[in-house]
Amino acid sequence: MKDDVRVFKKKILWKTAFFPGVLTIIWAISLFIISDGVLKEERQKEIVCIVGTILFFLTAYSFSLKKIIKYFDEIGAGINQLLEEENDKIQLEPELEFIEKKMNRLKITLEQRTKDAIRTEQRKNDLVGYLAHDIRTPLTSIVGYLELLNDMKQMERTQQEKYLRITYDKAKRLEKLINELFDISKLNMQTVALKKEQVNLTFMLYQMADEFYPMLEQKGQSMKMEIDEKILIYGEADKLARVFGNILKNAIAYGDAGSEITVQAAKGVENVVVTFVNRGAEIPKHQLEHIFEKFYRSDSARSTDTGNAGLGLAIAKEIVTLHGGEIWAVSNKEDTKFIVKLPILCHCDFGSEDV
Repeated sequence: MKDDVRVFKKKILWKTAFFPGVLTIIWAISLFIISDGVLKEERQKEIVCIVGTILFFLTAYSFSLKKIIKYFDEIGAGINQLLEEENDKIQLEPELEFIEKKMNRLKITLEQRTKDAIRTEQRKNDLVGYLAHDIRTPLTSIVGYLELLNDMKQMERTQQEKYLRITYDKAKRLEKLINELFDISKLNMQTVALKKEQVNLTFMLYQMADEFYPMLEQKGQSMKMEIDEKILIYGEADKLARVFGNILKNAIAYGDAGSEITVQAAKGVENVVVTFVNRGAEIPKHQLEHIFEKFYRSDSARSTDTGNAGLGLAIAKEIVTLHGGEIWAVSNKEDTKFIVKLPILCHCDFGSEDV
């Protein structure tokens, strides 16, 4: 970049010096002609005026080019600074303030993209490590129990059934993990085509509350429903059920034992907002900002045995986005809220209770 600017500067300087040089020669010839009295006095004055005017403008042009060359030097230096990994702000002449602002904005954008790329790559590497652990753990147990069953053929039937049950549970957990990886890969590649239909969201949420009753019972939790009547939306029922199921699993897993989980759904003019509230540990702000990002998993998710691979919320976000909606979370010392905003179908009665 510096060499390019230097070559361009030499070209400009050569052109800058050429014209005044030629004019100086013309001026000298004119003076020679005038001194020899070749032309009449009136004609001599005209030549002097014309040549003087041209010389004035070319001299001004030369000074302007020098100023422009200086600007190019500064812009070149700014570009070099832009390409270098420096945190210093780019500063140019006051006349180039508009270019300075654009360069600094571009510098900030490039730095942010670089940081994002590094962070994303790190999360990918972390996820590979996490998944290797999550896959190896149940797989090791499965192999271990199967070897035990194979080596101890005279084992009591009750003991065999116990080991087979454990092996089956581990295999199901491994299958779930692989399915989640497959699903999020499809969602990331945008290869999923939604099979949209009319969905009664009110009915779906009440149905899911019944399905999750056994999980709630295990932790002594309860669920409070605050849902508007017959909220109708347009989407794929199975995928929307998965979104709400993932959020509910998360709320139950990280909610305090014996606490109450609240599910709210309110319809507006154009959207319906579904909110899941659980009482539990506050999610730190630096984790909350990335909780729905792909390849992100908090330390608390690693240390807590929740039986999931940390992909549920990422899958939920992809599905909500496919439906033209939004999903976000807020957390404080009192509770944590997961909020889903989806386009509403309409407020009228379609005469159907199907989900």
